[in-house]
Amino acid sequence: MNRPVLNADLLAIDCEAETARIAAFFVHTLRTFNKRGVVLGLSGGVDSSVCAALAVRALGPQRVFGLLMPERDSSGSSASLGAEVAQQLGIGHAVENIAPALDAIGCYRWRDDAVRAVLPGYTPEWKIKLAISGGLVGGINHFKLIAQSPDGQMSEARLPLREYLQIVAATNHKQRLRKTLEYFHADRLNYAVIGTPNRLEYDQGFFVKNGDGSADLKPIGHLYKTQVYALARHLGLPEAVCNAAPTTDTYSLPQGQDEFYFALPWAQMDLALWARNHGYSAEELAVALGCTAEQAAAVLTDIDAKRRTTRYLHARPALVEAVFDHPPENAA
Repeated sequence: MNRPVLNADLLAIDCEAETARIAAFFVHTLRTFNKRGVVLGLSGGVDSSVCAALAVRALGPQRVFGLLMPERDSSGSSASLGAEVAQQLGIGHAVENIAPALDAIGCYRWRDDAVRAVLPGYTPEWKIKLAISGGLVGGINHFKLIAQSPDGQMSEARLPLREYLQIVAATNHKQRLRKTLEYFHADRLNYAVIGTPNRLEYDQGFFVKNGDGSADLKPIGHLYKTQVYALARHLGLPEAVCNAAPTTDTYSLPQGQDEFYFALPWAQMDLALWARNHGYSAEELAVALGCTAEQAAAVLTDIDAKRRTTRYLHARPALVEAVFDHPPENAA
């Protein structure tokens, strides 16, 4: 049987029907959990903004609470966009600067020590980011450290495993501390905590365990990034949000998600993930992406590799034996 030609049209959704479906999911989930409303972190990005707008559509603005949680390396635009979204939606929100707490638990110190082991001249005044390399050409993924000195000079070095792990472990404090604050406010309000990953991030393990991966409900985890952007426009979110490129907002140098983690920009990764999920070949994906079959095959291989290596992030705690005869409702 003939199947559709692989292209972005396959990702089109009925935005109003999907909004209604997710709204019903919110209502059912809060009733199941016996919670009065929802809390979420507002980064100014499209995912958290869409989640907030969907929650307002389902519950009303009075039962949605947003948190803006900047730190030393945050982009100034993330806080301003997050505040703009909160004000447009009419939801209560608060600003919690997490930099002092991160400093106290050694986040910046551990990171800087690892960076200095690779670049001895580095000082905290430099700006840095990590970049992934290798997967798109069929090689083994590895990470590079990219740094900019105060006088504007750029440096680049391949990261040894030990220093890479230490930098990531230190920066993961940021996501875990933010989630701690979300659960504090959720506890005091008797609210549930929203997780904001889209399907691409959720499938490929682009989240921190017990950090941004921790939540009571994840309303857009089934939606490709393309579909999240479509919902942003449908829900009337600010143009700056609807047109914003996905960033990590974790390191002091600007950093796209594709630069840090994914093999391709998000729109192409959506198509590649959809192709993998629906059994399309590397040759068919190559036509859709305008690349060689070898490059397309490398992308599909990278998708499978990330699924394998991040399976642990999705796993529940291991038990010696089952505690429940049947899993409790919504256990996942």
